[in-house]
Amino acid sequence: MNILLQCPFALSGCLLASSPPPSRVFSVVLNLWSPCCVPAFLLLVIGLVYSELMNSDIPRGVTNRRKLHLVHGLSVGIAVVGRILHRMGICHQVSFIRWFIACFLTGLNPLPAGLRVKDLKFSEVPVRVYEPTTVCNGLRRGLVYFHGGGWVLGSIDSVDEVCRHVAKESDTTVVSVGYRLAPEHRYPAQLDDCEAATCHFLSVAEAEFRVDSRRVAVGGDSTGANLAAALCQRLARREDGHLPFPCAQVLIYPALQMADFNLPSYQQNHAVPILFRGRMAFYFLQYLNGDMSVCQDVLEGNHVPTELRPRYKKWLSPSNLPPECLARGFCEHPVPEYDGEVYHAIKAGLEPEVSPLLEDDAVIEKTPPTFILTCEYDVLRDDGILYRKRLLDLKKDVTWRHVTDGFHGMINYFNQGWLTFPCALQLVDSVAEYVKTL
Repeated sequence: MNILLQCPFALSGCLLASSPPPSRVFSVVLNLWSPCCVPAFLLLVIGLVYSELMNSDIPRGVTNRRKLHLVHGLSVGIAVVGRILHRMGICHQVSFIRWFIACFLTGLNPLPAGLRVKDLKFSEVPVRVYEPTTVCNGLRRGLVYFHGGGWVLGSIDSVDEVCRHVAKESDTTVVSVGYRLAPEHRYPAQLDDCEAATCHFLSVAEAEFRVDSRRVAVGGDSTGANLAAALCQRLARREDGHLPFPCAQVLIYPALQMADFNLPSYQQNHAVPILFRGRMAFYFLQYLNGDMSVCQDVLEGNHVPTELRPRYKKWLSPSNLPPECLARGFCEHPVPEYDGEVYHAIKAGLEPEVSPLLEDDAVIEKTPPTFILTCEYDVLRDDGILYRKRLLDLKKDVTWRHVTDGFHGMINYFNQGWLTFPCALQLVDSVAEYVKTL
């Protein structure tokens, strides 16, 4: 299960392939350290974790606050240990976090009755296909799903329970895509993989999986939802006509723009686990080029050219939000000072393929019906709500679900034993219910 959607420290840009396998980390540590080093190491970790926890803020309205505190502490602890090992030259931080999640936090349960699962490759991209085995009169619907994780973490395994549930409850063939990750691979590798896997599935859906290619949706959570929205826009711009267009896009608390990190939801939820305001900028930069030197400038808005601000303001103004989104208060951010060097370092991030919310009306008009789910205590709440408004203004079909006690990343706590959050079932069920309508 991918609970570590954030890292409290910046990642270096070096490739993970140069690091030793994390499974050898502990033997190395045991050989190098004397017994007196272990307590000092533990005290250092505890101190750093405590400091990070003191910087967090879990509002009373969040469901299962104590458990979220516990999960946040665990995630910070693992990231801290990874960072220390990275600094010591033992292994890369990201490599350690991925290894820990795979070994200790990703438990694959026995396959339930009524479902067949296959690990395959579509155009060289790893995928996991979930096929209901119940009798179906005619062709089934399909859903191509992209996991979240900031384009850095996450995997097919991290959303396995979610895909199983949606496939079985909605009688839908689900394809989970294992796209390449940063920092080993930068934009547009992730989007290219999602496109390749989706187009391959559309081309063989009926012949190999008895799925109606005209009833195949794409979707994902967080940065996976970003990829789904960007893919629909990319296909809409292309309009080659050789393959059917996705029949819907399912966007679960999507990250849709990196032009404004001072929207009301970013201010109100800036320190709510498991996605802090600064870490969202961090993930965008990891996706683009790994240049963390401009992170603070991006958070302040110094990367947006003066001539583009009126255009973006039209779409990103807090006045476009429902009044309840402003109830917890926010401050109008001072007009930032444009820095041309910062813009040129991240200018791809303002392109629609990274920031789908900033696409022109002519392209958004061509996108399919949309399901958007947002959470109240999520820095990305306003991204989803503002995209909904753009779609509605263009007379597009939009279904919106808002989880009033939800937080970012809650889908990763679905059916995960002691880490399960009840609100996650509500989220996954709402997705399954929507997919049934396709």
